[in-house]
Amino acid sequence: MSFTELPKVELHLHLEGGAPPAFIAGLAKEKKLDISGIFKPDGSYDYRDFWHFLEVYEAATSTLQTPDDYKRLTLAVLEESAKNGVVYSETFISPDFCGGRDLGAWREYLHAIQEAADEAERTMGVTLRGIVTCIRHFGPEKAKETALCAAETAGDWLVGFGMAGDEKKGKPADFAYAFDMAREAGLGLTVHAGEWDGPDSVRDALDALRPARIGHGVAAWHDRHLVERLARENIVLEVCPGSNVFLGVYKQLHDHPIEKLRENGVAVTVSTDDPPFFHTTMTREFEQLNRVFGWNEEDFGYLAKEALDAAFCDDVTRAKIRKRLEPADV
Repeated sequence: MSFTELPKVELHLHLEGGAPPAFIAGLAKEKKLDISGIFKPDGSYDYRDFWHFLEVYEAATSTLQTPDDYKRLTLAVLEESAKNGVVYSETFISPDFCGGRDLGAWREYLHAIQEAADEAERTMGVTLRGIVTCIRHFGPEKAKETALCAAETAGDWLVGFGMAGDEKKGKPADFAYAFDMAREAGLGLTVHAGEWDGPDSVRDALDALRPARIGHGVAAWHDRHLVERLARENIVLEVCPGSNVFLGVYKQLHDHPIEKLRENGVAVTVSTDDPPFFHTTMTREFEQLNRVFGWNEEDFGYLAKEALDAAFCDDVTRAKIRKRLEPADV
């Protein structure tokens, strides 16, 4: 079975994290920035562990300095998505990296990203929507500024608000004000939790921030009551199996709980997280899930529909994408 052509819905993709290393190296050369230390001799990204990955990620992001840089980035990322059969994607973007949380500057960056997304939809057939993320290890005060940027630009394209970064820093409750601001603006909510910290990190995020989705969330498997709660409350997990294995959260995909979570009624979706960093694509994710767990075309069709149901887009967009998931259109 060829998985490339299967229509896919991806809900957990960091825009900067989707940047091909050659693209970042090219930008650095243009701007005369020396970030050679973040690359291996073969040109791929180089880092030791998750926390070093965060440093390398931010170093790569330092090359993205103008709205036009982000327009070019968006086109490069969406080209890769389209090659792998993605028909709808939601991407994490942050005013922290796009204008330093200044609302006026953020609007310019957002406009450039949207322009690229519109072009990609016309020419590549992939639909993109944005989720603003605050950065957890930057602290709650900066998160409030980020949430204000999100609330002021919420609409048909900017559809969500979330939190990424080092989940061991601070408590979810510290960020409640920012999430309340985003909720009042009508944005869908998601939180990274349960990747590097235990089940309590997922529970605390649910209690304090009331998101509809959890980014990763795989540590929930170690708490039976929490698994039951996720299923009962229909909390959707944005699972990134390849990322989890590459970073060592699990030694191998066979150890990953995605299949067990699914069997216990938890709504799971599949995404790439930061694909070039983790040497993965949506096609490769499907191939590996087929190889290890035997997921087939029917499973992946259900997965795409479940992801679309969990998407933060408006109903018009959802209906349009749903037609593309029908077997006759594959």
